[in-house]
Amino acid sequence: MNKHLILAAVASVGFAGLAVAASNKVDVSETGSKTCIASNGIPDHTTGNFPNRGNPNRIKSQNIKFCVTSSPTKGDRANYRVRTVGIATNGILIRPGTADWYDASSPRGHSRDRSSGWNLEGIGSKKLGTDNQNAHVDHRGIYHYHGMPAALINTGEGTLMGYAADGFEIHYAGTSAQASYTLKAGKRATAPFGKHDGTYNQDWEYNAGAGNLDQCNGATVNGTYTYFATDSYPFFPRCLYGTQITQYR
Repeated sequence: MNKHLILAAVASVGFAGLAVAASNKVDVSETGSKTCIASNGIPDHTTGNFPNRGNPNRIKSQNIKFCVTSSPTKGDRANYRVRTVGIATNGILIRPGTADWYDASSPRGHSRDRSSGWNLEGIGSKKLGTDNQNAHVDHRGIYHYHGMPAALINTGEGTLMGYAADGFEIHYAGTSAQASYTLKAGKRATAPFGKHDGTYNQDWEYNAGAGNLDQCNGATVNGTYTYFATDSYPFFPRCLYGTQITQYR
């Protein structure tokens, strides 16, 4: 049986520093073993202005089709090799990680050179031009979330805010879901030095029991494994436990 849900809304999106009305289009379909979300990548809420000082890219309409298994199964090992961990119910991709690394030789202080070992955190670094929805734009014009967007909180649609790439749901439950990551003590042993303040992903470490979520920001609720968006690091799952993972670039 096929289920079809088509959503559309008008949003004020920042293009080239100007607010321009654009239409958000999302098509959610369930056929057989797959749940697919097709989207034009335009959010259903106001965005910041792009390009901006920290982000040189413009939002562009996309042709996104993100399909995940409708019957997810939790495995024993966490998979960290997932760039796009999911998609929000409004059709915007969820990409909490970044491709930027500390680089003293770069005019911006960061680049795609991974040799420093210090990966910029999308929210904590405050250097990548994210807007007040915790999102910014990549070089292809894809607007995507690094943290929970305020526009999707208390929308009257319950706690569901998206689907992970392995098919499990992503919910936002406010303070009821507490991440188990804490900042490391002391200071960084190599450049950029300084204290572990959350600017880089390597500033954080998983401490089982520090919160009520596992290392992938998930928990079993009423017998069903579920991921959570949280107000603190890692904000979204940075790894997935599902045995069938959709890799979307």
